[in-house]
Amino acid sequence: MLVARSMHPTWLSNTWLLADRAGGEAVVIDTGGPMEPILEVIERERLSVRRVLCTHHHYDHVDHNQDYADRFGCPICAHPAEFERTPGANTKLHDGEVLQVGALELRALHIPGHTSGQLAFVVDDDAVFTGDTLFRGSVGGTRAPDHTRFEDLQHSIMEVLMKLPHGMTIYPGHMDPSSLADEWEHNPFVRAWRGLDATESRPCLAYEQPAQLLLQARDYDGGSKCWVRFEADGRLDVVPGSRVATQ
Repeated sequence: MLVARSMHPTWLSNTWLLADRAGGEAVVIDTGGPMEPILEVIERERLSVRRVLCTHHHYDHVDHNQDYADRFGCPICAHPAEFERTPGANTKLHDGEVLQVGALELRALHIPGHTSGQLAFVVDDDAVFTGDTLFRGSVGGTRAPDHTRFEDLQHSIMEVLMKLPHGMTIYPGHMDPSSLADEWEHNPFVRAWRGLDATESRPCLAYEQPAQLLLQARDYDGGSKCWVRFEADGRLDVVPGSRVATQ
């Protein structure tokens, strides 16, 4: 298996190139990173790009969709829930659908929460591309455009991703790889949801609304991510630390 990455210097979003071997077939997963490093690997390794796979429709992950389609004549694949929002999308990819990437088997998993049609891509028993759902040491937020509910995000992480073999490498939508084993043991949100670590209950304002701060942890960009409960309706959310003020 061959994996290469290009990361946007500002958004910190990753474009991943996955191929079965040098001279083989490849897919591009998300297109927000600069194209040049990916194109260099494609040329050097003599790869045939068959598809662009979109974890979700946010601009920092789809910026070069059309550029890849124009260059390689490949389809742009997205979940039906985000098909109309995804630039250039022309092929629907459903939960559980299996694709062949040369000798590799790739399976799509629907993991809503951060967005309604978020997809993860599982490669054999070796790797999973998690989009903006699970990061190294953090998790996705539930206040981004087209988000669903916190309960969806938690289920997607704990009951879908964490049910995969823990030896798998995680290739997230932002910043550096990790493994399911490392996130199971060390991710502050996963540990809290496993009941291993106690949570707080500190008064705060989240999006200028009264709330309780349950957990604050470092996010992939050097800021923080917060798990909060809003006092008005008891709703739970994972939100950027920049939108939370403690009292």
